[in-house]
Amino acid sequence: MALIHYITQIQFEFGALQLLQQECARAGIQRPLLVTDPGIKASGLLQKALDALPDLPVAVFDQTPANPTEAAVRAAVAVYQAQRCDGLIAVGGGSSIDCAKGIAIAATHEGPLTRYATIEGGSPRITERVAPLIAVPTTAGTGSEVARGAILIVDDHRKLGFHSWHLVPKTAICDPELTLGLPPHLTAATGMDAIAHCMETFMSAAFNPPADGIALDGLARGWAHIERATRDGSDREARLNMMSASMQGAMAFQKGLGCVHSLSHSLGGVNPRLHHGTLNALFLPAVVRFNAEAPSVQKERRLERMAQAMGLAQAADIPEALRDMNARLGLPTGLAALGVTPAEFDAVIRGALADHCHLTNPRTATAEEYRAMLQASL
Repeated sequence: MALIHYITQIQFEFGALQLLQQECARAGIQRPLLVTDPGIKASGLLQKALDALPDLPVAVFDQTPANPTEAAVRAAVAVYQAQRCDGLIAVGGGSSIDCAKGIAIAATHEGPLTRYATIEGGSPRITERVAPLIAVPTTAGTGSEVARGAILIVDDHRKLGFHSWHLVPKTAICDPELTLGLPPHLTAATGMDAIAHCMETFMSAAFNPPADGIALDGLARGWAHIERATRDGSDREARLNMMSASMQGAMAFQKGLGCVHSLSHSLGGVNPRLHHGTLNALFLPAVVRFNAEAPSVQKERRLERMAQAMGLAQAADIPEALRDMNARLGLPTGLAALGVTPAEFDAVIRGALADHCHLTNPRTATAEEYRAMLQASL
């Protein structure tokens, strides 16, 4: 079994879920609140997690929405406090893990969540008092299990980022076996989310060669295995490599993301029904074209290096290869297929310009350039 210590401790292997109680002991968690969603409960994965905790009194919050909200965080905090919990276990996709990070803040810090949002200057207000968290991902997409951030919809309907090294889970238990039953569409959408993380962080201008290396290897793994994982959910090699690509994208995106995420965060706030990974997949082609003109991208030959990792002949082939991959995976052909209309563009652009990912794109986008990216993705 590979034990990796980079950012946090990671237990990565088929069957790693059986180490859950051991990792609770290591983190000092004796009365955990297990945070998950109705789909994980219905699939039987919640019970598998509970079975791995035979000696602990476990409270459960299983009502995480697809896009976690401040209201859901409040409801979970009420359970956390009523059951005298002392830590958190998140079992699920990025929604459950991000919701648990919100709970970790709200259960131990005063005031509304907005006070702790990154764009509100809230990161320094998040302290070591946060509740300890163990993350058990059941999708291969967000990589939130090894990340310092969470994305939550606050009460005023903005979709905001919360970032602090105190939010990094004490342990990530990456068990690819938990993804074997993931439906094809969700495999594709979350897999493209992981690929977007690897590509965007690699294009970011910040100097972080270790993150670049991790992102480029993650891109190669994700690109080579996403179709196999989508086509055959029982393909263990493909599932293992997709979970690794997801983890690696989040290991690297401490370097910063960019316009793909500023757009998808904003549009996801305007219309919370939309899946984050699907939006990332649709925005990638336009943003890659936009970033091709960035001096840092050209100087470091970043598109050429991504093309090589993807097995493409030249950098110019990347946008069309992304569109073709989306089509082969059965994802929507554009935003219009999701019901998005140009009437929503102004609100999306305002949110994108204010998003924490806007400033780490290698080329700063204007409002009109964001409008052009939206139109190209329609």
